[in-house]
This record gives sequence, structure tokens and C-alpha cells, in this order.
Amino acid sequence: MPEQETTETTESTTEETVETPPEGDKPEGEQTTESTEEKPTEESVPADVLRKKLTDANAEAANYRTKLRETEAKLSSAKTVEEFEAATTELRGQIDALERTILLNNVAAKYELPPVLAKRLSGATEEELEADAKELQKLVAPEQPQSLSGGLDPEEDADEFDPVKAAQAARRSRRY
Repeated sequence: MPEQETTETTESTTEETVETPPEGDKPEGEQTTESTEEKPTEESVPADVLRKKLTDANAEAANYRTKLRETEAKLSSAKTVEEFEAATTELRGQIDALERTILLNNVAAKYELPPVLAKRLSGATEEELEADAKELQKLVAPEQPQSLSGGLDPEEDADEFDPVKAAQAARRSRRY
């Protein structure tokens, strides 16, 4: 009897492993619960916002293609070592500037700073930039209101409101 119980247990575990493929081996057409959860968030973004992002990305890609063609032309026209070194130095400067911009934007996004302030961050390393971003965040962060209750404060007006007297006063004031 104990042998039968162990064989049933091993059979049930092998059936479970056969029915449930590993996450990496799922067929492409099969949808998971994770993909259905992500889909509504994508649909919640307005179409005009997505079009603008796509247009911006296409414009940026076109700009990079233009820069690539210009760079290829400079390097192909370089005949001496000095011309080649000058072209590579210029490219290294552009690469450094782009890497700095990316770093500034990443740090600014991490600390929720507006893009205008991202340019004003100072520091050579990421740690220095983060320290500066923390200081700027303190200045930019909106202050919390003292009280989240809305409307009038009942404590301010101690007089009792009598609607009958208010109606009579309104009628008297309307008479000609």
C-alpha cells in the first residue's frame, strides 16, 4: 500500500509539470494573465499622446541618422592621421555631451524634477548629481496643505443660522 501512494504522488507531480510549461517555453500565441494585465494600461493612454511620442521618437531617430551620415562623410574624407584624430575627438565630445544629458535626465526623473531643472544639476559623478537633485527636490516639492477639509469651517461662524428669518429678510428686501 505505501508503494501505491508514492507512485500516485509522483504521477500527479509529473502530470502537473507536463501541463504547466516553464515561463520561457510558452507559445507565442498563448496569452498569460500578465499580458492581459498590461494591456488595459496601454489602452488607457490617449491616442494623441501616443502619436506625439511616436512623432518625437521618429524626429529624434531622423536627427541621429543625419548625424551618422555627416560623421561617416567626415571620417571617409579624412586622409591624414591628424584629420582622423580631429574627427574622432569631435565625436567623443558629442558622445560625452549626450551621455551627460542622459545622466541628467535619469537623475531628474528619479527625483521627479522638471526637465528645466535637469539642465541645472551640477556635479561630475552620478552621486554628486543625486545629492544636488535631492536639494532641488526640497525646493520644488509642493507644500502639503495644513488641512485637507474643504469648505467653510463650522467653528468660525458661531451665530446660529435661522432659515425662516433669512427668508423673511430676503422678502423684505425685495419689496419696492
